[in-house]
Amino acid sequence: MVRFIAGLVGAAFVFVLGLALFGTISGWITDPPEESAAEYVNGNKVHGHRDAELASNGAFGHFDRRQVQRGFQVYKEVCSACHSIRLVSFRDLQQIGYSEAEVKAIANQWQIEQPSPNPDTGEASTRKNLPSDRFPLVFANDIAARAANNNAVPPDLSDMVKAREDGANYIYSLVGHGYVNQPADLLKKFPDIKTPQGLYYNQYFANLNIAMPPPLKSDGQVQYADGTKPTVDQMAKDVAAFLTWTAEPNLETRHAAGLAAVIFILGFCFLAWGAYKNVWRGVKH
Repeated sequence: MVRFIAGLVGAAFVFVLGLALFGTISGWITDPPEESAAEYVNGNKVHGHRDAELASNGAFGHFDRRQVQRGFQVYKEVCSACHSIRLVSFRDLQQIGYSEAEVKAIANQWQIEQPSPNPDTGEASTRKNLPSDRFPLVFANDIAARAANNNAVPPDLSDMVKAREDGANYIYSLVGHGYVNQPADLLKKFPDIKTPQGLYYNQYFANLNIAMPPPLKSDGQVQYADGTKPTVDQMAKDVAAFLTWTAEPNLETRHAAGLAAVIFILGFCFLAWGAYKNVWRGVKH
């Protein structure tokens, strides 16, 4: 009797789920959801993000340290005015090829100093950065950030590559190729999507309108120390490479460990197969 009742309950549960599924599918067929402006642009115009073609891509990816250093220069001269990288320490820059002396100089000359309240009076004060310090926050809090950025809070960039789908390519596309004139056919299809005052149209941003003005305005905005031609496309690639490093500083170690594990497993399988053949060599099948 208990089994019979349990079977009825299970059958009823399955019936209700099936009914709900049928209702959802039939409703989607008879009354499909309207296409949003972002879906229209991303589906019909952009066809995905542009490929930054970074050396860190793929299972055997590694950092091009010259490119990552150029990306740090772009961040320092352009992005650091609004965006923090609070999870990165100055001494971490040695991982991308800077010497200890260069790191000390960068920390000492950084435009924002470390907050250091006076221990006697408690009054706000600052001190020079040390290599062991993390990069200081651009704004003390969200209120200050909103006041300086038209009520928008610039996100921290430390983990931005992980926080966005197709992270490095997204950043490269957004800052390097996203700021274009709003298409006339888009406005014709979606007249209410016109970019409001104070925002900027960006075809790679989620809702197409972004509070950040174009950060890379023209070629030559940053003068690279290594002589690389600083086109907008190149600067966008380089800053994407730098932010890939800030989000994945151990990428090369992780790739090396994965490769070693695969080689070990293949070797173990070969030895196991050899042991099997040796143990059963005298047994007729």
